Amino acid sequence: MEPRSSCIIVVHQLINKTQMSGTPRHDQEMIKKAEASLSKTTDPLERLRLQCLAKGSAGIKGLGKVFRIIDGNNTRTLDFKEFLRGLHIYSVTIDEAEAKELFQLFDKDGSGKINFDEFILTLRPPMSNARKEVVLKAFQKLDKTGDGVITVDDLRGVYSGQHHPKYLNGDWTEDQVFRAFLDNFDSPYDRDGKVTTEEFMNYYAGVSASIDTDVYFILMMKNAWNL
Repeated sequence: MEPRSSCIIVVHQLINKTQMSGTPRHDQEMIKKAEASLSKTTDPLERLRLQCLAKGSAGIKGLGKVFRIIDGNNTRTLDFKEFLRGLHIYSVTIDEAEAKELFQLFDKDGSGKINFDEFILTLRPPMSNARKEVVLKAFQKLDKTGDGVITVDDLRGVYSGQHHPKYLNGDWTEDQVFRAFLDNFDSPYDRDGKVTTEEFMNYYAGVSASIDTDVYFILMMKNAWNL
């Protein structure tokens, strides 16, 4: 089978899996683990991490999207009221005292503001360098233009959506097939059809949390993206 054809099939499988089962198997496993672990920890940061992971692989990235929407002036910082509002919008179960404790962990200079990029980076489940490297390779393969953002234009000409069932029956255009694929990595709060390196890494940090060994994770990534 041609490498391009193999990648096309993988794209279709990923989209179809999301449509048919709601969440992939690794998401279901991770959600169960996160929910089971929530009752066993009192650490505010770990509790927030687990609540995000209980929303699936895109859970942490989704919180980042909410923070970006709240950050209307694009300073990439949040005061406590904005931080608390973002957590509540994202349906995080947290009281004000616990949120304050979290906020103060990151407000190291006492300015009353935190950098939410640093916050999300710390919240993300840790990944080994080997895992980060293979995720970055997958991103670079998709990012045809090399501008650090995956869009429909990147996918067009690299993959074909013309074998997707919804394209074949006339429901979707090929661009809609590509957009559905990108939405797998996006937050329901802000589906902009663009996936940055950070968002891609945040998504796979969630996937990584459900996979115990580096060997299996790397094999999964290589098989999925034909690396």
